[in-house]
Amino acid sequence: MDKMSRVPINELQLVESLQWRYAVKRFDSARRIDATTWAAIERSLVLTPSSFGLQPWKFVVVSSAENKAKLPAISWNQTQPADCSHMVVFAARKSVDEEYVDTYLEKVAYERNVSVLSLAGYRKVMVGFLQNTQGRHLVWSSNQVYLALGQLLASVAMLGVDACPMEGIVASEYDKLLGLDGSDYTTVVGCAIGYRHADDHYAKLAKVRFDATDLVSPL
Repeated sequence: MDKMSRVPINELQLVESLQWRYAVKRFDSARRIDATTWAAIERSLVLTPSSFGLQPWKFVVVSSAENKAKLPAISWNQTQPADCSHMVVFAARKSVDEEYVDTYLEKVAYERNVSVLSLAGYRKVMVGFLQNTQGRHLVWSSNQVYLALGQLLASVAMLGVDACPMEGIVASEYDKLLGLDGSDYTTVVGCAIGYRHADDHYAKLAKVRFDATDLVSPL
């Protein structure tokens, strides 16, 4: 497809998909996301936008029954991480240094067929930002992680896949279980995805939102 054009979903499809989604309280543990659908979801995570394009995150996906069974105990005893198809754990990079920036710029140069030298100005801007925010990189990268969470929620809704974003997890215990302890990344938030159980009564509740007139301020 021409990168300059595409056929979008229509306005009704977008709104209906977002109206359909809700934070699932009970997943059907017998239903699994198929490989083709998961590949699209995984790609949607990779395509998440980020400041400077630096992608200061890692997505740890827990899908085996054995590992998912360990999650409720470190998720405030919520059952969604065990019953869902895939539990996506969003980990933020603790700090970003010049070496990381240079690795990213090498990728930019390769993908866009330009020299690394031609990106010197861009590098200067990024390094300057990182120096000015030294000691606060984790706060910044954690905010970036929520962009990825939002992209995931919208993407799966349009694919007819259910989700439950979860801040109610013990991040330090997730780090231990997922092998993130001592790494450059730390758990921020999780999102269970899969398919709602037929008996989850929350699916039938009306969605409660403030009116657009209360939330959107045109100038």
